[in-house]
Amino acid sequence: MLREQAELLKAMEAIERTQAQLLQSEKMAAVGQLAAGVAHEINNPVGFVSSNLGSLKNYVARLFAVVDLAVPAVAALAADHPARLAVEQAWRTAEVDFLREDIPALLAESAEGLERVRRIVADLKDFSHVQEAEWQDADLNRGLESTLNVVWNELKYKVTIVRDLGELPLVRCIPAQLNQVFMNLLINAGQAIESAGTISLRSGFEAEHAWVEIEDSGGGMPPEVVKRIFEPFFTTKPVGKGTGLGLPISWEIVQRHAGTISVNSEPGRGTCFRIRLPLAGPQPEQEVSA
Repeated sequence: MLREQAELLKAMEAIERTQAQLLQSEKMAAVGQLAAGVAHEINNPVGFVSSNLGSLKNYVARLFAVVDLAVPAVAALAADHPARLAVEQAWRTAEVDFLREDIPALLAESAEGLERVRRIVADLKDFSHVQEAEWQDADLNRGLESTLNVVWNELKYKVTIVRDLGELPLVRCIPAQLNQVFMNLLINAGQAIESAGTISLRSGFEAEHAWVEIEDSGGGMPPEVVKRIFEPFFTTKPVGKGTGLGLPISWEIVQRHAGTISVNSEPGRGTCFRIRLPLAGPQPEQEVSA
């Protein structure tokens, strides 16, 4: 009887874990669809603002060219000529010398801002492919960077990012699923930092494996917590702040990729997660889309 109860309890836990993973998968698919829609809507205004900015830059250059041609003609007039006095007064009032320096700088800053928006939209579009479950050769560094841009609003007010990313060969994987792992680890790292700290991103490859590390300077975890972090529904966060699903789902995804995920943490010294994946991915018969 006790054995049957234990088996029943184990089966119920497996069902709950599967249900939680399905719910999380549906949630991520919904987030992906929303991100794709937002990216599409942003792309349109960014396109015509960029075009208008290019035209404006050209128009300003032509106006200043006309001003430059007019300067010698005005200077040729007598110092007390009414037309010269009027132009000089208008020149000072409009602060033309200042505008000549400031307008190109403003246009350059605006173009730089638009380029940043373009990069964010591109990262949103990459991240929005969570519903795609196709195995392909992908750049883990690019996936990490695009995911960081997506969650940056959660981190930017208290986190400094330190990068030490090596050049990686392509890895056989489902990029959207690994982006989900990166997202979970980045958000956890940010939440581990109370007021201000750093998140270090490192990557490299060795012995036909690529690895990625995400390390925070937060409070760290005691050994008894470290032992349980990959258990479904286990969380140290307050009620309503966490479901205890992020790390178990991350572990499942990494396992599906025939990889490993390990953690090194000490109270007061932060936490480091290391993901190690085979470059060739799992065996073909293991490549499932679930």
